[in-house]
Amino acid sequence: MKLTIKLEKPKNTKRISFSKKTVQELLLQLNINPQTVLIVRNNQVITEDEKLKDGDTLELLSVVSGG
Repeated sequence: MKLTIKLEKPKNTKRISFSKKTVQELLLQLNINPQTVLIVRNNQVITEDEKLKDGDTLELLSVVSGG
């Protein structure tokens, strides 16, 4: 399947081929720690367990915390 990934940092968009099924597998392929991003599809935050579909556009937003 083909996915469009919009990254907040660094700010860019990439189109990738992806043969797995879930957000968790995608983050693993992209070498991104799931605790550092929120995944947004169609203006809704989705979980790592969500199944992806061909043509999905995902935004990966950085999680910021502090104390």
